[in-house]
Amino acid sequence: MSDGHLSPGPSAAMAVVAAFLWATYFFFVLALTPGTAPSAVIVYPFLIAGTVYVLWAALWGHGSAVVELFLDPRAWLRVVFLMTMQLSVLACTYASGAVDTSLLALLGDAAVTPLVAMVILREGRHRARSPAFVGGLLLAIAGASLTIVASGRAAPFRGLTLLVAPLVPLSIAAFYILSAREGQRRPSSAVVGEATLAAGVVSVVVAGILPGGWHGLVLTTGTQVALLLGVGVSSFFVAPALYFRAVARSGIVLPGLFQVLIPVFALLLSILLLHYLPAALGLLGIPVAVTGGLLAYRGAQSPAPPASRDEALLTEGGTLAPDAPDDPGSPATGVK
Repeated sequence: MSDGHLSPGPSAAMAVVAAFLWATYFFFVLALTPGTAPSAVIVYPFLIAGTVYVLWAALWGHGSAVVELFLDPRAWLRVVFLMTMQLSVLACTYASGAVDTSLLALLGDAAVTPLVAMVILREGRHRARSPAFVGGLLLAIAGASLTIVASGRAAPFRGLTLLVAPLVPLSIAAFYILSAREGQRRPSSAVVGEATLAAGVVSVVVAGILPGGWHGLVLTTGTQVALLLGVGVSSFFVAPALYFRAVARSGIVLPGLFQVLIPVFALLLSILLLHYLPAALGLLGIPVAVTGGLLAYRGAQSPAPPASRDEALLTEGGTLAPDAPDDPGSPATGVK
């Protein structure tokens, strides 16, 4: 990018890999069902990923930042949003399947997050004036939605799920925006690591009121252990780690844009793993989503106009505190 910002190419690559790993979450859940209690599906990925995250932060010398966050009341708000996000995603997956749930996650990542950043936080608003970015974003969301709806796998939300469903996009946007903003002062490995491990500890405490209860935390097969390790490391650790490195380089809008690929990857995985062949209209949504994503990607590379310090550069990248010693410094905060 211009104006001293880092090239968006690596950020796009990291965001694409993160989208693929998040798409695998639904298939881990399907593989764990019905033999594994929902309480275990909630608790163990948090604990596994949180432990790895905190060890990773400590490896880079950020252990003290993790401790500070555990003592910071504001950090626990992110824990609430993270738990709300995961509980609502799991509930919608059980009630209406991966298809509808991936659409809700898509809306949170690719629509609600950039809208909140640009409209409410008043950051990166110049992108709203880019026809390529806005048109590409709308086209990408339309293509991904077409992939989901026309696949024939969507199940309508009913009953209590209608109340839970809106929590998915709202909690996703809230957690990732708040985490990115905190990451302007502290390394993202510490910020997300503390939130994930704290969510794991809290989920153990409240497991008694979750489906399956505390006795559901007892794992009886090696397959359960392997699958929970897999989802904990892939969807709960590697995916968000890549996502926040992409945010550090290019801002929060660009990585969120590439999350339109989650339902596309979910459909492709359905074909490979479940031998499901969707309708032709559903397959048409894939190139539409990819084309829209590429168009918005090009529009997102337009130079930003001069911004005041109050507007910051959260949506333009280079604002997160570095994790590794060789990470680039932050032009907005002066962190080296």
